[in-house]
Amino acid sequence: MNTTTQLSVNVNKVALVRNKRHLGIPSVTRAAELCLQAGAHGITVHPRPDERHIRAADVRELAALMKQWPGREYNIEGNPTQNLMAFIREVRPQQATFVPDSEDQFTSDHGWDLADAAVRERLRPLIEECRALAVRVSLFMDPSPELMVWANEVGADRVELYTEPYAAAWADPAARQPQLIAYAGAAQAALSVGLGVNAGHDLNRDNLGDEQAVKLEELLAANAPLATVYLLKTAIKEIWFAPNVREGARRWKDWYRLTIDSGIAPAIAFAKRLRKYLRGILASAIFPLNTSVLEGVNNRIKVIKRMAYGFRDSAYFFLKIKAAFPGKAR
Repeated sequence: MNTTTQLSVNVNKVALVRNKRHLGIPSVTRAAELCLQAGAHGITVHPRPDERHIRAADVRELAALMKQWPGREYNIEGNPTQNLMAFIREVRPQQATFVPDSEDQFTSDHGWDLADAAVRERLRPLIEECRALAVRVSLFMDPSPELMVWANEVGADRVELYTEPYAAAWADPAARQPQLIAYAGAAQAALSVGLGVNAGHDLNRDNLGDEQAVKLEELLAANAPLATVYLLKTAIKEIWFAPNVREGARRWKDWYRLTIDSGIAPAIAFAKRLRKYLRGILASAIFPLNTSVLEGVNNRIKVIKRMAYGFRDSAYFFLKIKAAFPGKAR
């Protein structure tokens, strides 16, 4: 797998130093220009509402600078529910990176929880607006392969993997390897659904040496089938939650096509066996019945039984069950 890594330089820290004095030194725009002259592919800023580093004037001045560098990328980061969208509408950068930061957060330290339907619905119209403005959208994400299908589903073009956990584990080889595997799996999952992959936070020349590039290539190749299965697992669950039979049939068709195209023999065999039960699966849209409550009760009873440590007292056992599930008996 051949990949080309492109560098976008975040100039927030230059602005932070500049803001310590009132002389405008060092110049954020000049620093960005030097980075571009040195070969950087793009410039990144994260204008926070309190303007602790990048100010609104910086965003506009950098936008003017980037127009002199066609082919380079201007990336503006931030929470789209705070001040980010105003900048996107005004300067229309090449990319907007949505980050789930609170207003007083010291630095970005987690990605979007796209497993939450409310989060997805909040992001969807904002992503659509950016795309209508011809602005590419990247979502700041933790390295969770199962969430990449949701990033694609809400309309994002890319994801940016939050890499501080990898950087923190760098000094310990035993801790480093699991992190490499996690990021390789997440990257492969994103690529599998057509997303571009960015990465950021505490990466440097030490923890991104040639040796790590080779290991990452190997891990990406090894994790490709596993990442695909993660995506298929997430997608198939949505069939049972379709609001109607037509939508359920559409989700099944998409899932079945993805499974067959995956080339993974066990998954293909499973899909073909499952096809015989499609009518019953789609009926869940009309009769949304399940045994989840019953299974939950049974699991709770099993826990009570295990906590008895082998002591048998049937009368007390049933009292414990009744205490665990208070309410009227039917």
